[in-house]
Amino acid sequence: MDQQVGAHAVEGSASTDAPASSEGSSGLTRSLGHRTMLMIGLGSALGTGLFFGSGAAIGVAGPAAVVSYALGALLIAVIGLAMAEMATARPEPGSFGAAAGRYLGEWAGYVSRWCYWAASVIALGGEVVAAGAYLQYWWPQTSLSVFVALVALAIIVINLLSVRAFGRAEVVFSTLKVTALVAFILVALVLVLFGVPGHPATGFAHLTDHGGFMPGGMESIWLSMSIVMFAFVGVEVVPITAAEADDPRRSVRTAMRALVARLGLFYVIAVGLIVTLNAWTDVASAKGLTASPFVKAFDAVGLPAAAGIMNAVILVAALSTGNAQLYGAGRLVHSLAVDRLAPRFLARTTLRGVPLAATLVSTFGLVLAIYLAQTGVADIFTKLASIAIFSVMVTWLLALASFIAFKRRGDVDGSVHLPGGSVTAALGVVGVLAVMATAFEVDDMRQAALIGSGWVLVLLVAYLLTRAGRARARTS
Repeated sequence: MDQQVGAHAVEGSASTDAPASSEGSSGLTRSLGHRTMLMIGLGSALGTGLFFGSGAAIGVAGPAAVVSYALGALLIAVIGLAMAEMATARPEPGSFGAAAGRYLGEWAGYVSRWCYWAASVIALGGEVVAAGAYLQYWWPQTSLSVFVALVALAIIVINLLSVRAFGRAEVVFSTLKVTALVAFILVALVLVLFGVPGHPATGFAHLTDHGGFMPGGMESIWLSMSIVMFAFVGVEVVPITAAEADDPRRSVRTAMRALVARLGLFYVIAVGLIVTLNAWTDVASAKGLTASPFVKAFDAVGLPAAAGIMNAVILVAALSTGNAQLYGAGRLVHSLAVDRLAPRFLARTTLRGVPLAATLVSTFGLVLAIYLAQTGVADIFTKLASIAIFSVMVTWLLALASFIAFKRRGDVDGSVHLPGGSVTAALGVVGVLAVMATAFEVDDMRQAALIGSGWVLVLLVAYLLTRAGRARARTS
């Protein structure tokens, strides 16, 4: 049976289905440790954006894509630490969305959470279709829609069991991904520095061949940033988990610090080795499964099953990322209902603390995935990624603006601190706006900006209607 969450925020009655020590006023259970939260963050951020999408960024910037990823790592560190500082000050449902509502106004909390929801469900659709395509690699005669439905079912079941089951699944997925990534880095270093029998050391010539290190000039680094930042989407899940952490101040602090450091190292080192091992023009022109630069690295050492191995890794990456995206989307919709900004039935949780209705509503992305399975995904993956990144960048902007207001008020101290405080956050705002400005030059981002701007306008109108409806209810 279900219980009404938001017992204090919605109904004003205490919950009776779990001990107070393990359940917050929202009905969510506090059962996540800092290691699990770190792996959830890695699971969300280490997805096809790196294993598959890095080739697209290299195609735009050439070897200089490593600079783009370094800049992206710095920008996401600012965003992630700002979110974490607010989350550890007030570990509540809605995280950065709730903070936007408190420090910028209720409208900002509404727009922030629904924008992140939209980004998550769109990205979820793309990841699940990708996972289905990876399964088709082994069973090409089976319809893509069948695999998509199976993957979607698996993700839904994992999310509906309990937050503990979700966390355990992400630990397994993330461990496999990190192990594969470390293996790639080690193999690539051997190939670059020492070589193997039949494959002499590559050296560093590829970094300057084919037009030099920066064949497209400085502008190419800027233009590739919209692709690069999509790969970092997912760090927001760590502050979202604060409402379900057993020790949020310690767990979020430990998980976020470790996450931003590992993401920076993994992405920069991995992409740097990719453009050192291969001519960037070969990476940019690859299609299909071989479009993953990681497949090329294992092919180079003569592993006969290289494509199959990396296909399995990328499949796990897609499953893990989709799993975490459904979790984050469901929790933000639940928090909106707790704050009376979404239908109240979405504020209900199961006895295990799972926001059942909110999670099911967030499976819209899976419905989208099944549609994509029928129409084909190859030509629209970049468009989906662009729409998702534009929506999440709106969330990032509101989170950074909230952080500046949070620091100005100085009413609660978090256990994580963004170095430089408001000044660094303001630089982060400039960085996010610079990425959004690629819409003036990149066709997919231009289309995403138009769709995304329309979505924000719809949200503002919906908020005004919601507020008016609440006012009528109070006076009736």
